[in-house]
Amino acid sequence: MDVGGGAVAGDGASSTSSAVSQWTFTLSQRYQHFLDKSTPHVLYRWIFFATIAFIFAIRVFMVQGFYIITYALGIYIIQLLIAFLSPQVDPEVDGPTLPTRGSDEFRPFVRRLPEFKFWYSLSKAVCIAFVLTFFSAFDVPVFWPILLFYWLVLFVSTMKRQIMHMVKYKYVPFTFGKQRYGKKAPSTDERSVSKP
Repeated sequence: MDVGGGAVAGDGASSTSSAVSQWTFTLSQRYQHFLDKSTPHVLYRWIFFATIAFIFAIRVFMVQGFYIITYALGIYIIQLLIAFLSPQVDPEVDGPTLPTRGSDEFRPFVRRLPEFKFWYSLSKAVCIAFVLTFFSAFDVPVFWPILLFYWLVLFVSTMKRQIMHMVKYKYVPFTFGKQRYGKKAPSTDERSVSKP
């Protein structure tokens, strides 16, 4: 029986793993705090994304390689873009939930992939692709114009199908150009009464 408070075998390993888990937890909390703080700053987030995408493009251009990584990133971007442009409830599968006539109840457009998650997924993907460009195992020699042609064909056909879906179910996933409901402009009767 050990009453004297001697060290238990393996105590150093458990304290080390406890310190690492505490450090990981603190780091993840700070990272989440940073993400929460960046949520309302849409323009700055997209400027950040454009910057890291530009750095990735410069890296690929300077190295003259990693076209497979770039092609895979392009396919992933198309997948995210489709989810960003699609409604959360697909009228083709779940029935017509979007208003199709003027007498239907108004329902706002809700994206399958919200803007913040779209930005976050794109940013993570570009950062991962950038890191992969430092490993020569991912630099598979290919004829890049063929990959670019495949990607363009895939992008055009996918966007055509998405636009046809938008036209068929009469929804617009963007807010610019939509009617705003807020301050009401004075009607012609109010203007004629207010004149002396």
